[in-house]
Amino acid sequence: MHGIADPVAAAITSRHSIRAYLPVPVPRETVERLLDIAARAPSGTNMQPWRAYALAGEALKRLSAALVAEHMAGRPGEAEYRYYPAQFFEPYLARRRKVGWDLYGRLGIAKGETEKMKRQHARNFDFFGAPAGLVFTIDRRLEIGSWLDYGMFLENFMVAARGMGLDTCPMAAFAPHHGTIRAHLPITPEEVVVCGMALGHADPEAPENGLVTERVPAREFCDFHGFG
Repeated sequence: MHGIADPVAAAITSRHSIRAYLPVPVPRETVERLLDIAARAPSGTNMQPWRAYALAGEALKRLSAALVAEHMAGRPGEAEYRYYPAQFFEPYLARRRKVGWDLYGRLGIAKGETEKMKRQHARNFDFFGAPAGLVFTIDRRLEIGSWLDYGMFLENFMVAARGMGLDTCPMAAFAPHHGTIRAHLPITPEEVVVCGMALGHADPEAPENGLVTERVPAREFCDFHGFG
């Protein structure tokens, strides 16, 4: 039993958001295999509410250039769903601030250096230099249950990527730029852009890749009842 479970635990616990990649191509066959694995995620009545657009080469470069230009011009657009609360509160506010300053600290970006922050955020739209990228969508007519199922699909993809020695970074920052994304991909009016995702091999020399965010232990978020 341990021999089966340990590689899964290793893939889960070694996964973290990678924000700089080596220029090593990811074959289409690998991306397709990861999507097939991810699609084993459970979904209510087996609806399988996910849809993906995978990009590499010139297609990836064109979309990245358009998104970076839009971001740097200060035209963020508006997401078709709300990812974060309108007003942050504790303990979530402190966690959000910590990860932001931990990342900026590794990159030598100080408080008040807004232009450097803006350029770092623009790296999202370049897929952090990854050789492959994905855009994920969902049918807007579906309900919150399908969005919950979608999260399991995305996690499957990222964990399976780790199992193959690859790294990822999911990016909700793509959602507000759905207009530009639609100009480059055949996304139908019924689809909502959920997120983007970078896929590739982590650059081991990049300081930002050393950031591994903290997690609250189970004893702090779970009440246990009836155990010996």
